[in-house]
This record gives sequence, C-alpha cells and structure tokens, in this order.
Amino acid sequence: MKVMRLCISLMAMSMLSSVIAKKHWSYDAHATFYGDMSGAETMKGACGYGDLFKDGYGLNTAALSTALFEDGAACGACYEIECVNSPKWCAPRRRISITATNFCPPNPALPNDAGGWCNPPRKHFDLSMPMFVEITKDYHAGIVPVRYRRVPCFKRGGIRFELKGNPHFLLVLVYNVAGAGDVRAVRVKGERTEWMWMQRNWGQNWHLHGQPQLVGQALSFRVTVSKHKSVSSDNVAPAQWQFGQTVEGKQF
Repeated sequence: MKVMRLCISLMAMSMLSSVIAKKHWSYDAHATFYGDMSGAETMKGACGYGDLFKDGYGLNTAALSTALFEDGAACGACYEIECVNSPKWCAPRRRISITATNFCPPNPALPNDAGGWCNPPRKHFDLSMPMFVEITKDYHAGIVPVRYRRVPCFKRGGIRFELKGNPHFLLVLVYNVAGAGDVRAVRVKGERTEWMWMQRNWGQNWHLHGQPQLVGQALSFRVTVSKHKSVSSDNVAPAQWQFGQTVEGKQF
C-alpha cells in the first residue's frame, strides 16, 4: 500500500512538472523589493491576508503592479521568477516561487523608467527583500529585468475561510488556496438556503449583504479559481459558527 501511494505521488509530481515545463516564460517584467530582510513591511496588504507567516505564505511573496494585479483577482496566484539579461546583477540560474499578496501602486509623479516602476502598463513584481536577494548578486541592484510564468501553488492543509462581518453583512477572507491560487468566484450556502454568489469586496475578501440570515446555519462554500475549476466544502462552518472564526475546507 505504501509503495502504491509513493508511485501515485511520484506520478502526480511528474505530471505537474510536465505542466509547469510547458508554460511559456514572459520577459516583459522587472522586479524591485520593499522592506528589509525581516519582511515586516510585507505583512497584510491589499489582498487582505494578515500575518503572512501565520497564513502560510511566509516571505515568498510579491506586490504586483496594476497590469498584473487585476483589481485583486490575481491575489493568491503563484509565479516563478528569474533575473535575466543583467550579468552584473543577476544571480545565475536562481529562481524563486512567490505568491501575489499585495498591490504595488502606481506613482504618476515619476516617469515609468525612473521610479514609477509600477505605473501602467508596466508589469512589475515588488518582492520581499529576501526574495530579491535570492535572485540577484546584491540588493544594491535596486531594479532588475526578470522573466516570469504562472505555476501551481502548493499549500498545506485545506482552503481557509475567515468569517467576519455582522449578522447583516457576511465578509469572508478566502486564503491558503492551492492549484491556480487566484480565487475568481465564491458561493455560500446555508442549511436552509440555495447557493448564493458572493461579491469581491477587496483582495480576497468576499461579502454577502443583507438577507437571508445565515447566522445559526451551517455554511458551505464553493470556490472557483481560474481555468473554471471549483471545489466545494460542505458544512465546513458548523451551525454555531462565530464571527472572527476561521474554518478549513477542502483543497484543490
């Protein structure tokens, strides 16, 4: 049985590696960093995640420019990044995998090529300092050209749902999403209701406003990511759930 499980795991890893290998690189991006080696300044951010260590993202993160952020729809997406075309600054053959957890806002007061790195239409990754150091010879490089591609996200445990709001306004932070990672739609269902579409509030916070009253009902969630893949977590929140509680569902 153990041998069979190992074989299945190896086959899955091989298939996943094949999928990753077929994804094309894009060369039209640059990367900088913000904060220091502690990563303290990268916590929280425009995707709505809190403590990135507690929430499972760590320092393998980046803030995306407007061209990549998609008004928050790209939150949770994973990318492989490599410094290229700059022998002076690029660490050879060093790649990183990061999750989009923040937004790098434009700065219209500065030219796109002189400080306005995140101005549209530029594709830009503002990395945590540890990630920037990983792909460069020296952080004094400041900004470097990179190539990037989307890759599957690997997460421990199931999708997590942080239940917030009040009896008339349910707000749910959806995080720790594997696979595509970028949540595109969320539906919620009470014990006595049909499936209802939630609306993106900001980042990966999703809300349901008004009736029906869901307090006192067990809740199910259906999460859809890009490529139209969905997973349902039935009755993941018990009937006695409380605001401020986090529950864990199924995973992609």
